[in-house]
This record gives sequence, structure tokens and C-alpha cells, in this order.
Amino acid sequence: MTQEQNPWRALWALILGFFMILIDTTIVTVANPSIQSSLNVDTNAVIWVTSAYLLTYAVPLLITGRLGDRYGPRRIYLVGLAIFTLSSLMCGLADTLPGSAIGNLIAARAIQGLGASLMTPQTMAVITRTFPSSSRGGAMALWGAVAGIASIAGPLAGGVLVDGPGWEWIFIVNVPIGIVAFVAAWVLVPRLETHAHSFDWWGVVLSGVGMFGVVFGLQEGHVQDWAAWVWVCIGAGVMFLGAFVWWQTRNTQEPLLPLELFRIRNFSVANAAIVAVGFTATGMFIPIVYFLQVVMGMTPTQSALMTAPSALATLVLARLAGRLTDRVHPRWLAMPGTALVSVSLWLYAALMRPGASIGWLLVASFLLGAGSAFMWGPMATTATRDLPPRSSGAGSGVYNATRQVGSVLGSAAVATLIAARISAELGAGGAASGGESTSLQLPAALQDGFSTAMAQTLALPATAVLVATALSALFIPPRHLREAEAEVRLSAS
Repeated sequence: MTQEQNPWRALWALILGFFMILIDTTIVTVANPSIQSSLNVDTNAVIWVTSAYLLTYAVPLLITGRLGDRYGPRRIYLVGLAIFTLSSLMCGLADTLPGSAIGNLIAARAIQGLGASLMTPQTMAVITRTFPSSSRGGAMALWGAVAGIASIAGPLAGGVLVDGPGWEWIFIVNVPIGIVAFVAAWVLVPRLETHAHSFDWWGVVLSGVGMFGVVFGLQEGHVQDWAAWVWVCIGAGVMFLGAFVWWQTRNTQEPLLPLELFRIRNFSVANAAIVAVGFTATGMFIPIVYFLQVVMGMTPTQSALMTAPSALATLVLARLAGRLTDRVHPRWLAMPGTALVSVSLWLYAALMRPGASIGWLLVASFLLGAGSAFMWGPMATTATRDLPPRSSGAGSGVYNATRQVGSVLGSAAVATLIAARISAELGAGGAASGGESTSLQLPAALQDGFSTAMAQTLALPATAVLVATALSALFIPPRHLREAEAEVRLSAS
């Protein structure tokens, strides 16, 4: 059986690299205090270790999706994986290289984000182009499950490695994995037909500058206390993005973003829904981890282990979600999945009190994973199922770009709300007491107020994911399901 006849082998090869780059979006969360202490830098500097990765990951996604269409998804994926693996080694060796250690680390993380941006759209494009529509749901459900597990496993892996060999190893561990993933992709991923696209350089410039302005402003906003220049940066980014959309309507050759894709209802609705999902997935762990470490007094590893039921539930239920995606209306999976995620976050918020029950916290974690299993895959399948092969790379780039923008929005909004609620609940000294301590337990007199602040913050992502629930109700069934339903109605008559 050839690779083209058995696309599952190619998918498993791609998933190894995809899982690695997604973990690096969240793995640094529990390592930031150790990095700050080891390199003797301030909080703003260490925040850039994550910000640099998010910026260079999100900004080029529209461009890298089209590169896969033009030069082949296999080739672009391998280039991105090589960049990601080498930059991971640079991250781990940052304090041994010449120059500023924190500067080296931030620069290496920026290169790492570029490698991830090259890789991500190609995974969805290969699924869209190699799997028949009747079985594409199962493949996309596996892809979505990997995204869900990675968002949960990142803090878990980070905690274990930080408490063990040290923070450097959250990056160095990528090197052997990256080598194995490169060989697997080289052998198992087929060379797909390329399409001779003209390249929209004006679209590249306008979208790149616009995305950078918006993402940079959002990432820096809570750090810079939303100074006037931050709003100018965001406003300029929005203006450039508006100019980008206008140019796409005027480009008579081949635009970077084919706007006709948004005439496909499921593609448009799924892109709107994934913004809310990305917002929630990135923002929800910040108050949860703070509560577990600052109030419950857990170590990074212990707090990370509290997410294990989520990863287990997502892994176990992903296969079921994949089978159902090709058989039932997509809204009957995405709606209960996103709703269950919201329920789990409200349960977390209700439990955030000093001396909270570990058992009930684990129940909330399990519900979160169960909901995630039925959220990521069906949405990705719905977005890409009806895309024409010629535009699969561009469509995948758009979908991943909107997910990343949602992630940046969630991170910025939750960080800002945490600071506001700590100040309100604990007074002027509250931020210093809670914001800088991630492994030492607060004095008992401050724990109630800090817990309330974290619970109030968690209400934001818990509410945001309900937007995705509402949008999921607008999904229409895929073509093969519509044809099957029509046959049933015809036979009944």
C-alpha cells in the first residue's frame, strides 16, 4: 500500500512535530520564575520569552500557508521543523552563548516561533489533500485532539523538567524529538502537487505589518499599563489590516487571502468560533496555575500534575470524537464540547478557596479534557472540509492565524484582569504579594482575597468559550452527510 493510499502514516509523522511546537506555546508558563531567577532579569524581560514566540508564530501564518500551496507542504514543513529544532538548541544554550543570556533566549524563541509558523498550516493542508472527505473527520479529530492535549500537557511537561534537570531542558528535549520527527516526515509524508501561484507581495507587507502591530500591542498592553503608544500601535495595526482586506478585493491577479473562502459558511463560522476557543485555551491556565501554586502551595510539578486528568480524558475520547465527526452533524459535537469546557471552568472558579478539595479539582480537570476532545477536532474539520485543494494551504493559514490571534487576546486580557482583580481584592500591595510568587504559599490572611481574584478572572475565559458554543449552532452538515440524509428522506417517501 502506497503512502498516498494510506495517509494515516503521513499524519502520524506530522503530528509528532505539530505536538512539539504546540507544547512550546504553554510549556514556558511554569518555567518563567526559574528563568527569571537563573538569568537575574526583571519580570518584563522574562515575559518576552513567551511574547517573542507568540509574535513570530502568529504574524506569518497567512504567508506560510500560501507558501505550502506554492512549494509543497512537505518541503515547507521540513524547513520549518529544521528551524524549530535548531532554535530549540539555541534556547537551551542561551546562557552559554556570547552576549546577554536573556537576549539570546528571546532571539532564539523568536526564531522558534517562525519555524512553528512554517509548520502549522502544512499539517492541516496535508490532511485536506490526502484524506477523502468521508474519513477526513477522523483525521482532523486526531489533529484537534493533539492541539487540546498539547495545551494541557505543556504545563505538565514544564513542571516536571523545571523541577528535574532544569529550565534549559524544556527546550533541549525538543532536539532529539525534532530529529525523529524530521526523519519520519521525510520518509512518510508524500510529495503533493504544487500550484503555480503568483505571489502577492503587497498582501505580504500589509498583513505582516498589520498583524505585528495588533499582536505586539496586545502582548505589551498589560506590561505597559495600556499607555497611549500601545493604543496607537494597535490602531495602526488595525488600519494596516483594513488596507490588507481592501487590497485583497482590488487585486486582479491572485490575492494572498482568497476572500471567496469566506463565502463557504462553515469556514467563516469556524474561524469566528476558533477565536473564542483560542482565547479560552490560552487564558484559562494562568489563574488556575497561580491558584494552585500561590494558594494551595504546590510545586510546579504538583500543579502541573493536576492537569493530568484533562490530558487523559482528551486522549481517550479523541478516537470516539473522530468516528462521530464523519457520521453526525458537527454541531452535535462542537456545541456540547465547548459547553462542557465552560462548565469545567465555572466549577474551577467555584472551587477556588483555601483548602479546596483536591478530588473536586481533579474532577474539573477531567471535565475540561472531555470537553476539549469534542471541541478542537470537529471545529477544524468543519473549517477545512469544503476547501478546494488549490486553497487548502491558504485556508489552513487563515484558520491557524485566527486561532493564534484568539490566544494572544486571551493571554493579554487575562493578564490585565488578574492585575486589576488582585489590586481590588488585596489592595496596592496585592500585586507584589501574589504576582511575583508562583511556588511559595501566601500568608493565610491574603489567601481568601487572592483566591477570589483568580476565580473572578477565570470567569472571563469561561464566558468566552460560550461564544464558540453559540457559533457552533450555525454549522451545517458536510456534503456527504447531507446526501445521506437526502437518501433517507427519499426512501421514506
